[in-house]
Amino acid sequence: MKDEAGGREGRKPLTQLVQAGRKPEWTGMPGQPGGIVNPPVWRASTILYDDVAHLRRAAASSTHERLFYGRKGTPTAWSLADALTEMEPGAEGTMLFPSGVAAIACALMAVLKPGDRLLMVDSAYDPTRGFCTQMLKSFGIETIYYDPMAPDLVAHLADGPIRAIFLESPGSLTFEVQDIPAITAWARAHGVVTLMDNTWATPLYFPALTRGVDIAILACTKYIVGHSDVMMGSVTATGDWFGKVRQTAYAFGQMVSPDDAWLAARGLRTLGVRLAQHRDGALAVAQWLKTQPGVARVLHPALPDCPGHDHWARDFSGSTGLFTFILDGGDEAARAALIDGLAHFGIGYSWGGFESLALPVDPARYRSATRWQAAGPAVRLHIGLEDPADLIADLDAGLARFRAAS
Repeated sequence: MKDEAGGREGRKPLTQLVQAGRKPEWTGMPGQPGGIVNPPVWRASTILYDDVAHLRRAAASSTHERLFYGRKGTPTAWSLADALTEMEPGAEGTMLFPSGVAAIACALMAVLKPGDRLLMVDSAYDPTRGFCTQMLKSFGIETIYYDPMAPDLVAHLADGPIRAIFLESPGSLTFEVQDIPAITAWARAHGVVTLMDNTWATPLYFPALTRGVDIAILACTKYIVGHSDVMMGSVTATGDWFGKVRQTAYAFGQMVSPDDAWLAARGLRTLGVRLAQHRDGALAVAQWLKTQPGVARVLHPALPDCPGHDHWARDFSGSTGLFTFILDGGDEAARAALIDGLAHFGIGYSWGGFESLALPVDPARYRSATRWQAAGPAVRLHIGLEDPADLIADLDAGLARFRAAS
């Protein structure tokens, strides 16, 4: 690579994916010319010092991106964190976590304290809701759920100050796209911190901090890793909040293994081409589903009738592989008949890997501020990297089973 100072400015996102996080001190050896392409796997717990004075100096100074103790990381993790930071213009830094839920939990704990009030989007990922219900409540932090499409934020101020607003856009079951610039502008005007789960779009298709978000969270398990074999999360924050996020992560002893960081960094390099194929395949399948008997509705942010589509068209530069379709009538047994016989879709949690997945989802179970009503049961699809024609033929046979069972 060319020197960092000369080449970083003005790079396009796809170039950043390839080049970011590859600092010469992480890819080469002092005094030796050249360097390797990928930062290697640095495994470490104990770091050795030259003498006591060296140890004292290290303990008295910043340990960020410096060898100090294995829990503070090694260049393998720093490289991935650096690359994710560069993908979010305006970010100060990124911390890595052993799962997406761990990242969400630490980000919330970095912002909130006993007595605070949190506004949580009603379409949030269920484990996010669970953390609020179980952990935040036990700390004396109140969670108030709001409608993703009609957030009456002002009304909630009547009962006391709001410390933070949590966004997830689109929602991972029902795919409402929030008006993020409007919400973040309101939050800044009222001194409220904004956090966003940006796993669906990634910063490649939605750089959240440029839209006013203070803290952006990814379940890197999904599209960043991309191969369904690593659990990881990340929190990327502005200068106002990165220090607090880092301090909280260190206090909780949160870290990732260097082997997992290396695999996630390898996945990051191909994110651009993978997301493009997820996008194109999902759009082909979603548009086909809209025309099929037995399908009442398709919830895909790039389709005009999805809630918040206008926000998506204005703010996002692409769509990805995850969406939901609603069946026209039928019951649990009919939905199971559709899913159980699929040949090219696995049945399992998570998404973002190269393989397609089909999952029965019941959004009404995860609502408190809004009411979920639909014509029939829901199926969430993740469209992987297979040929869309094969997936469509598989779903066509599945819909025939559904109609027969109904």
